[in-house]
Amino acid sequence: MPLTRTQWGGLVQRRPSTTGFFRVAQIDDVWWLIDPDGGRFISKGVNTVRFDQDAIRGTDRVPYAQACQRKYQSQDSWRAAAARRLLSWGFNTIGAWSDDAVAPAGPKPLALTPIVDLGATFGARREAQGEPAEAFPDVFDRDFVHHVNKRAVELCSPRRDNSDIIGWLTDNELRWGQDWRGRDELLTIFLNWPPARAGRNAAMTLLKKRYDQIVGFNSVWRTNFHSWDELATAREVDAPYRRKPIYDRSVATEAKENAADPNRAAFVADCEAFAQIVAHTYFATTSAAIRAADPNHLVLGCRFAYPPEVKIIDAAAHEVDVLSFNCYDVDPSRPIDAASSTGKPLMITEFSFRGDDAGLPNTRGAAPRVRTQADRARSFELYVERGLRSPALVGYHWFEHADQPAEGRFDGENSNYGTVTIRDEVYGDLTRTMTAVNAKAEQIHANVVHWAA
Repeated sequence: MPLTRTQWGGLVQRRPSTTGFFRVAQIDDVWWLIDPDGGRFISKGVNTVRFDQDAIRGTDRVPYAQACQRKYQSQDSWRAAAARRLLSWGFNTIGAWSDDAVAPAGPKPLALTPIVDLGATFGARREAQGEPAEAFPDVFDRDFVHHVNKRAVELCSPRRDNSDIIGWLTDNELRWGQDWRGRDELLTIFLNWPPARAGRNAAMTLLKKRYDQIVGFNSVWRTNFHSWDELATAREVDAPYRRKPIYDRSVATEAKENAADPNRAAFVADCEAFAQIVAHTYFATTSAAIRAADPNHLVLGCRFAYPPEVKIIDAAAHEVDVLSFNCYDVDPSRPIDAASSTGKPLMITEFSFRGDDAGLPNTRGAAPRVRTQADRARSFELYVERGLRSPALVGYHWFEHADQPAEGRFDGENSNYGTVTIRDEVYGDLTRTMTAVNAKAEQIHANVVHWAA
């Protein structure tokens, strides 16, 4: 028997409670998004749904746009076709970096999850002024609050009455610690800023509270500073220990190494305490700014590159409505379990699989590589079904709409991420499986108590 759905794709409920906007609710211990018509909604999305996706690196040539111009003659015709196609595959959301004009272009509306880059744009200001780029925005800078509030008013306030927006993503893949971009801790990043920087002063304040004398700091950090003033003005502060990125880190190994070396344990505690302060400041500031500018839509978090340390997640959970993160694991269960400890609903805002039979290099970019398109389809099915068996998951967004150019996009990525080729040819195995999985997503999620049993 076919399911009865709202215009948004949510399941019609017996006694719908409508607000005209998306919200979250826990029903029988399972988290859901509730759509503007009161339907139980899982956000099934695709990222980068846009005509002008991916110029070839170092050029202004966009092969996908050229192919679509020949095929559809205009961007509006392409938008209508793309929207119809996504809806036919059971998707109900266009994810990050998409053309918002696609959302209303089909026979039914698609929902939106725009990124407003509150922190990233603040950090980019210094680089624009000729200063070194910041690995993380200085959330302690007195101008940070002003910048975030101003940007939220500019981007969120004009759309506060739009029913098609699920909520706002505050940023994308900020560097919360060690990852592919570097092995630095947030604490060491801030300690190596110029002495007058507010963030460095915040790091110094924390360390002075944790150590009575500089000699205690020296013992743990393997340094030989003569005073706190000397540390505060040092040109470079090295971390005495290097931890693996969170996605490669073993909890058991970390505990074993900390137990074997009390100084390592103390260093890790320093780093985690500071990261918690940074996270609290960031999420409190950005969430307050969005809610002041737009009280109608959800705050979806900052699109973590991967769920970070527990203290960072906990700080975020106190401020946001939904915790969002990207996850290129074969199975999302481990990161979902880690983030579920907060009790908040979760959204996976990026995942994918790349097929080696697509004729693309697949040498740059995240996501597991599989042999064939059939393997790719099966991987999607297993990933999503495992994710939906968590009571916390309220959305999953595939990266991305079209393949990347073989020559590489702006950052060199050259992979088979698409639901369609760069010539706008549909990947049949993948999209047929997506259609089948999307159709039963709510039933899988509603049966989560059964799965757990």
